[in-house]
Amino acid sequence: MNSMERISLALQHKEADRVPVYPLINSVSRKATGITYAEWSQDPKKCAEAILKATEEIGADCMCTLIDLTVEAADWGQEVVFHDSIAANPNLDNRLIKSAAGYDSIGIINPRETKRMSEHIKLARLLYEAKGQEMPIIGFVFAPLGILSMMRGQEEMFMDLIRCPDKMQGVLRNITETLKEYCAALIEAGCHAIMFDTLYASRTIMSAKMWDANEGIYMEELSNFVREKNAMVMLHNCGAGIYFKEQIERMHPVAISYQHIPFDCTDMADVKAKYGDQVTLIGHIEPGWLFAATEEELREMCRAQIDAYKKDGGFILATGCEYPALMDFDYAKIIVEEAKTYGKY
Repeated sequence: MNSMERISLALQHKEADRVPVYPLINSVSRKATGITYAEWSQDPKKCAEAILKATEEIGADCMCTLIDLTVEAADWGQEVVFHDSIAANPNLDNRLIKSAAGYDSIGIINPRETKRMSEHIKLARLLYEAKGQEMPIIGFVFAPLGILSMMRGQEEMFMDLIRCPDKMQGVLRNITETLKEYCAALIEAGCHAIMFDTLYASRTIMSAKMWDANEGIYMEELSNFVREKNAMVMLHNCGAGIYFKEQIERMHPVAISYQHIPFDCTDMADVKAKYGDQVTLIGHIEPGWLFAATEEELREMCRAQIDAYKKDGGFILATGCEYPALMDFDYAKIIVEEAKTYGKY
């Protein structure tokens, strides 16, 4: 059974030969070819080469195009700072939107022609051409509020949602229309699914009602659009207290990648009981914990999650967010090993 068949069964809530596995080996893949994070982030050919080599070496079951969270914002003009060992970030001293008046400058753009989104589309195409018949290629797209926060800053954006809601809805509409074309291009490039990062749909950031009114309405549109293009909708959210119920109602995803237990659940068994028949659960080994964990503790964590989630399929063993860029591959290989051995059906 190949990775495509294995994950397809998991998404149908059926048991495969074993639990599928994907420890979100994105930026760490650069170590497979010895390039810097900055090179990996800005050269789609080098990025694809690194992801392909690392995926083969580690034995993961899918590939995701996550690069960093500034990809979309950069193409509206946000200055980005690149680093050799950590993810790129917006220049915190030079936000593109410096006041509420700046929202008027954020129009609809063509992601097929802008620099970073077009490179991301190229990355998806390279991965699909190499492995798209054998394993799923998942396109990673930051949701509208996340993109806006890269350009404005979180605190200021939250205040503006209250102070000038009409202006905010206008800019979120323009971002959404741009993302539709972006998703279309990623799907045309070969992505089997689009994974939206709905970072702010979690209890520790904003209320469910506030998220729904300011992003949920647009995520429903985007999700319907992706399905109309014959691709799957997935979600990623590494926030504490993630809103499963509200996002499922709006977006009807086939899978959710998460790091923390949903706010309306008490433990892993509760998550499986409440949501295991509605979505495929992807997660949720905490990446930061890996720095302190022993090998045996990691194996115990993998087995605990497999025990809680594997029954009847609908589970992919993974890290809850990106595997640490500063680590080596050893712990990623252990996660894969546990899925292949302990995770057998």
